[in-house]
Amino acid sequence: MGEAIRATGVVKKSGDVTSVGGLNLTIPEGSFYGIAGPNGAGKTTSIRMITGLLEPDAGSIEVAGISVWPHPRRAKAVLGYVADNPPLFGRLTAREMLDYAGMLRGMATDDIRTRGDDLLRVLDLEADAGRPIADFSLGMTKRVGLAVAMLHAPRVLILDEPFGALDPVNTQVMEQMLQRFRQGGGTVVFSSHVLDVVQKLCDRVAIIAGGALVAEGTVAELSHGGSLQDAFVDIVGGRELAEGDLSWLSSSPA
Repeated sequence: MGEAIRATGVVKKSGDVTSVGGLNLTIPEGSFYGIAGPNGAGKTTSIRMITGLLEPDAGSIEVAGISVWPHPRRAKAVLGYVADNPPLFGRLTAREMLDYAGMLRGMATDDIRTRGDDLLRVLDLEADAGRPIADFSLGMTKRVGLAVAMLHAPRVLILDEPFGALDPVNTQVMEQMLQRFRQGGGTVVFSSHVLDVVQKLCDRVAIIAGGALVAEGTVAELSHGGSLQDAFVDIVGGRELAEGDLSWLSSSPA
């Protein structure tokens, strides 16, 4: 099995603050791979560097054998990316957004139309295809973002909190789409705070804390047959309320 993503010694600083400090990460081709970590751990910064949106200060990143830096455009041809809150053009309709994305990628008009029709139907956006995206809920916007990311049939799909704001029906559909994408040889990488979903879907998981990789392995290896959430807290360190904290919440009203 080849490598979908390889990050070696990746560093990103903002002034005196190191957001990512020497990240080493290898993601196997054809895997369903989870990235987890506490808020501010460097997950999103790492994802932005992998997807060619943010240039690292040091280190190297390859996607499907292509060096993302200094070749971000070549890498983006094999990548699909959905941000937590996808930055789409609100004045465009869902259909127009797909047409625009396809034209930017140099796709044939017939392919844009055929694939766009399929994606809008599967993601339950057909009836709203003519509405401006600005009128959409966050869950609908995420579905449009996924359609845009999958339109060109990428080999690696990266998603940041993909299931947030989705109802159970659309969550199930998205899970099925991602599994089908993987069965076709694609690699799915997603970052999420919902560790139950990570445990359910992923083959392997990387845990990032303090801008560095602190644990990596199969779900079974990290969870030891128990809850991945419990293992996560053990690895990154947990916090508990001290006795007496917020005691006023239980006081009877005057």
